[in-house]
Amino acid sequence: MIDLTSVWLTLALALITAALLMVVSVPLAWWLSQTRRGIKPVIEAVTALPLVLPPTVLGFYLLILFSPDAPIGGAWLAVTGETLSFSFAGLVIASMIYSLPFAVQPLQTAFEALPRGALDSALTLGARPLDRFRTVILPLARRGVLTAFVLSFAHTIGEFGVVLMVGGNIPGRTRVISIEVFSAVETIDYRTAHILSGGLLIFSLLILTAIYVLNRTRPHRVG
Repeated sequence: MIDLTSVWLTLALALITAALLMVVSVPLAWWLSQTRRGIKPVIEAVTALPLVLPPTVLGFYLLILFSPDAPIGGAWLAVTGETLSFSFAGLVIASMIYSLPFAVQPLQTAFEALPRGALDSALTLGARPLDRFRTVILPLARRGVLTAFVLSFAHTIGEFGVVLMVGGNIPGRTRVISIEVFSAVETIDYRTAHILSGGLLIFSLLILTAIYVLNRTRPHRVG
Protein backbone atom coordinates (compact mmCIF):
# COMPACT_ATOMS: atom_id res chain seq x y z
CA MET A 1 0.00 0.00 0.00
CA ILE A 2 1.32 3.44 -0.96
CA ASP A 3 1.93 5.88 1.86
CA LEU A 4 0.24 9.11 0.75
CA THR A 5 2.16 11.07 3.38
CA SER A 6 5.12 11.32 1.01
CA VAL A 7 2.83 12.65 -1.73
CA TRP A 8 1.37 15.41 0.43
CA LEU A 9 4.81 16.23 1.82
CA THR A 10 6.18 16.57 -1.71
CA LEU A 11 3.32 18.81 -2.81
CA ALA A 12 3.72 21.01 0.26
CA LEU A 13 7.47 21.27 -0.30
CA ALA A 14 7.05 22.14 -3.98
CA LEU A 15 4.33 24.73 -3.35
CA ILE A 16 6.17 26.49 -0.52
CA THR A 17 9.46 26.43 -2.45
CA ALA A 18 7.89 27.84 -5.63
CA ALA A 19 6.05 30.58 -3.72
CA LEU A 20 9.14 31.68 -1.79
CA LEU A 21 11.23 31.54 -4.95
CA MET A 22 8.90 34.05 -6.60
CA VAL A 23 9.54 36.48 -3.75
CA VAL A 24 13.30 36.12 -4.16
CA SER A 25 13.59 35.63 -7.91
CA VAL A 26 11.36 38.44 -9.21
CA PRO A 27 13.52 41.30 -7.87
CA LEU A 28 16.73 39.41 -8.66
CA ALA A 29 15.66 38.69 -12.24
CA TRP A 30 14.53 42.29 -12.72
CA TRP A 31 17.88 43.59 -11.52
CA LEU A 32 19.73 41.19 -13.81
CA SER A 33 17.59 42.28 -16.76
CA GLN A 34 18.30 45.96 -16.18
CA THR A 35 21.81 46.23 -14.79
CA ARG A 36 24.93 46.81 -16.87
CA ARG A 37 27.37 46.38 -14.00
CA GLY A 38 30.43 44.23 -14.50
CA ILE A 39 29.41 41.87 -11.71
CA LYS A 40 26.31 40.77 -13.64
CA PRO A 41 27.96 37.71 -15.31
CA VAL A 42 29.20 36.54 -11.91
CA ILE A 43 25.72 36.77 -10.38
CA GLU A 44 24.24 34.99 -13.39
CA ALA A 45 26.84 32.23 -13.07
CA VAL A 46 26.17 31.78 -9.35
CA THR A 47 22.43 31.70 -10.02
CA ALA A 48 22.83 29.07 -12.74
CA LEU A 49 25.33 26.95 -10.78
CA PRO A 50 22.74 24.33 -9.68
CA LEU A 51 22.19 23.50 -13.36
CA VAL A 52 25.70 22.04 -13.72
CA LEU A 53 26.71 21.22 -10.15
CA PRO A 54 25.96 17.59 -9.15
CA PRO A 55 23.05 17.57 -6.66
CA THR A 56 25.06 15.49 -4.19
CA VAL A 57 27.84 18.10 -4.19
CA LEU A 58 25.38 20.92 -3.58
CA GLY A 59 23.64 18.83 -0.93
CA PHE A 60 26.94 18.07 0.79
CA TYR A 61 27.89 21.73 1.15
CA LEU A 62 24.39 22.64 2.30
CA LEU A 63 24.56 19.85 4.87
CA ILE A 64 27.78 21.40 6.19
CA LEU A 65 26.19 24.88 6.30
CA PHE A 66 23.12 23.50 8.11
CA SER A 67 25.20 21.73 10.74
CA PRO A 68 24.73 22.99 14.33
CA ASP A 69 28.47 23.72 14.35
CA ALA A 70 28.14 26.13 11.40
CA PRO A 71 26.95 29.75 11.87
CA ILE A 72 23.74 29.27 9.89
CA GLY A 73 22.83 25.93 11.41
CA GLY A 74 23.82 27.09 14.87
CA ALA A 75 21.70 30.24 14.64
CA TRP A 76 18.70 28.21 13.46
CA LEU A 77 19.14 25.78 16.36
CA ALA A 78 19.36 28.64 18.86
CA VAL A 79 16.17 30.28 17.54
CA THR A 80 13.98 27.23 16.87
CA GLY A 81 15.49 24.54 19.07
CA GLU A 82 15.71 22.20 16.07
CA THR A 83 18.46 21.38 13.62
CA LEU A 84 18.16 22.74 10.10
CA SER A 85 19.58 19.55 8.59
CA PHE A 86 17.19 16.58 8.37
CA SER A 87 14.18 18.87 8.72
CA PHE A 88 11.40 20.13 6.45
CA ALA A 89 12.66 23.70 6.80
CA GLY A 90 16.08 22.55 5.62
CA LEU A 91 14.46 20.89 2.61
CA VAL A 92 12.69 24.15 1.71
CA ILE A 93 15.91 26.19 1.81
CA ALA A 94 17.85 23.53 -0.11
CA SER A 95 15.07 23.25 -2.69
CA MET A 96 15.01 27.01 -3.18
CA ILE A 97 18.73 27.06 -3.92
CA TYR A 98 18.54 24.02 -6.20
CA SER A 99 15.55 25.35 -8.17
CA LEU A 100 16.71 28.98 -8.28
CA PRO A 101 17.79 28.98 -11.97
CA PHE A 102 14.42 27.54 -13.00
CA ALA A 103 12.77 30.62 -11.53
CA VAL A 104 15.29 33.34 -12.34
CA GLN A 105 16.03 32.52 -15.99
CA PRO A 106 12.42 32.56 -17.32
CA LEU A 107 11.76 35.75 -15.37
CA GLN A 108 14.90 37.45 -16.65
CA THR A 109 14.06 36.48 -20.22
CA ALA A 110 10.52 37.83 -19.83
CA PHE A 111 11.74 41.12 -18.34
CA GLU A 112 14.33 41.61 -21.07
CA ALA A 113 11.64 41.12 -23.73
CA LEU A 114 9.33 43.82 -22.37
CA PRO A 115 8.55 46.64 -24.82
CA ARG A 116 10.53 49.67 -23.79
CA GLY A 117 7.76 51.99 -24.96
CA ALA A 118 5.29 50.73 -22.36
CA LEU A 119 7.81 51.22 -19.56
CA ASP A 120 8.72 54.70 -20.73
CA SER A 121 5.05 55.65 -21.03
CA ALA A 122 4.37 54.59 -17.45
CA LEU A 123 7.37 56.60 -16.31
CA THR A 124 6.23 59.64 -18.29
CA LEU A 125 2.79 59.46 -16.70
CA GLY A 126 4.40 59.77 -13.30
CA ALA A 127 3.99 56.23 -12.05
CA ARG A 128 6.10 55.44 -9.02
CA PRO A 129 8.65 52.63 -9.45
CA LEU A 130 6.68 50.18 -7.30
CA ASP A 131 3.38 51.06 -8.98
CA ARG A 132 4.95 50.76 -12.43
CA PHE A 133 6.37 47.36 -11.52
CA ARG A 134 3.07 46.10 -10.10
CA THR A 135 0.67 47.51 -12.71
CA VAL A 136 2.77 47.44 -15.89
CA ILE A 137 5.83 45.21 -15.68
CA LEU A 138 4.36 42.17 -13.91
CA PRO A 139 1.21 42.02 -16.08
CA LEU A 140 3.30 42.25 -19.25
CA ALA A 141 5.66 39.55 -17.97
CA ARG A 142 2.91 37.29 -16.61
CA ARG A 143 3.84 34.38 -18.87
CA GLY A 144 7.39 34.45 -17.62
CA VAL A 145 6.15 34.60 -14.04
CA LEU A 146 3.81 31.66 -14.60
CA THR A 147 6.51 29.65 -16.36
CA ALA A 148 8.97 30.34 -13.53
CA PHE A 149 6.46 29.25 -10.89
CA VAL A 150 5.46 26.07 -12.70
CA LEU A 151 9.03 25.06 -13.50
CA SER A 152 10.12 25.67 -9.91
CA PHE A 153 7.18 23.66 -8.62
CA ALA A 154 7.79 20.76 -11.00
CA HIS A 155 11.55 20.74 -10.50
CA THR A 156 11.14 20.59 -6.72
CA ILE A 157 8.83 17.61 -7.02
CA GLY A 158 11.48 15.70 -8.97
CA GLU A 159 14.39 16.42 -6.61
CA PHE A 160 16.40 13.52 -5.24
CA GLY A 161 20.11 14.09 -4.61
CA VAL A 162 19.84 17.37 -2.70
CA VAL A 163 16.82 16.13 -0.75
CA LEU A 164 18.54 12.89 0.23
CA MET A 165 21.73 14.65 1.35
CA VAL A 166 20.02 17.41 3.34
CA GLY A 167 16.87 15.68 4.59
CA GLY A 168 17.72 12.03 4.65
CA ASN A 169 14.85 9.53 4.65
CA ILE A 170 12.64 10.30 7.63
CA PRO A 171 9.02 9.11 7.15
CA GLY A 172 6.48 11.89 7.55
CA ARG A 173 9.19 14.53 7.78
CA THR A 174 11.63 14.41 4.87
CA ARG A 175 10.63 11.34 2.84
CA VAL A 176 9.30 12.85 -0.39
CA ILE A 177 8.15 10.93 -3.47
CA SER A 178 11.59 10.59 -5.05
CA ILE A 179 12.96 9.13 -1.80
CA GLU A 180 9.90 6.88 -1.55
CA VAL A 181 10.68 5.48 -5.02
CA PHE A 182 14.28 4.86 -3.99
CA SER A 183 13.17 3.09 -0.81
CA ALA A 184 10.65 0.98 -2.73
CA VAL A 185 13.31 -0.20 -5.18
CA GLU A 186 15.69 -0.99 -2.32
CA THR A 187 13.06 -3.23 -0.74
CA ILE A 188 12.12 -4.74 -4.14
CA ASP A 189 8.64 -3.22 -3.92
CA TYR A 190 8.42 -2.63 -7.65
CA ARG A 191 4.66 -2.15 -7.61
CA THR A 192 4.95 0.97 -5.45
CA ALA A 193 7.96 2.15 -7.45
CA HIS A 194 6.02 1.72 -10.72
CA ILE A 195 2.99 3.63 -9.45
CA LEU A 196 4.96 6.55 -8.02
CA SER A 197 7.39 6.72 -10.96
CA GLY A 198 4.56 6.53 -13.48
CA GLY A 199 2.74 9.32 -11.68
CA LEU A 200 5.83 11.52 -11.76
CA LEU A 201 6.39 10.72 -15.43
CA ILE A 202 2.84 11.69 -16.40
CA PHE A 203 2.97 14.80 -14.21
CA SER A 204 6.27 15.94 -15.75
CA LEU A 205 4.97 15.38 -19.28
CA LEU A 206 1.79 17.37 -18.60
CA ILE A 207 3.74 20.23 -17.00
CA LEU A 208 6.19 20.50 -19.90
CA THR A 209 3.39 20.29 -22.47
CA ALA A 210 1.49 23.06 -20.71
CA ILE A 211 4.57 25.29 -20.66
CA TYR A 212 5.29 24.74 -24.37
CA VAL A 213 1.66 25.46 -25.25
CA LEU A 214 1.72 28.59 -23.11
CA ASN A 215 4.91 29.89 -24.71
CA ARG A 216 3.74 29.15 -28.24
CA THR A 217 0.44 30.94 -27.79
CA ARG A 218 0.62 34.63 -28.64
CA PRO A 219 -2.12 37.16 -27.99
CA HIS A 220 -3.68 38.68 -31.09
CA ARG A 221 -2.65 42.26 -31.67
CA VAL A 222 -5.33 44.86 -32.12
CA GLY A 223 -4.97 47.24 -35.06
